[in-house]
Amino acid sequence: MSYLLDTHALFWWLYFPELLPPTVREKLTDPDVRVFASAVSAYEMSYKRHRGRWPEVEPLVGAFEEIVSAEGFDLLPLTARHAARAGSYPAMHRDPFDRMLAAQAEIEGLFILSSDTGLKALGVMPVWG
Repeated sequence: MSYLLDTHALFWWLYFPELLPPTVREKLTDPDVRVFASAVSAYEMSYKRHRGRWPEVEPLVGAFEEIVSAEGFDLLPLTARHAARAGSYPAMHRDPFDRMLAAQAEIEGLFILSSDTGLKALGVMPVWG
């Protein structure tokens, strides 16, 4: 199985792992599970930090690739195919970061680790708990 971390799940794993359900923590430590962190998450964290909405992510933004690699996760870049799919989703879920992550999960055949049930509107079933 392979999973894509939603941005909040990645942040919690790094700073507040106790906020993650035990089943999610198990997946993230299972050597037989491949876990991806998206370049979209780096963009989301940086965007929100620079607008004063998420100052806590500053250390992560500055060393995103290194931290992701140190955790044993793979970095998933955003491709034109991902971007085009994200733009084609219905307008019912407007968060552009969620739209891009959902498109990546859909196209790459990944399950998304997220507590955001709104992702269902995009046809992606989040795994949580």
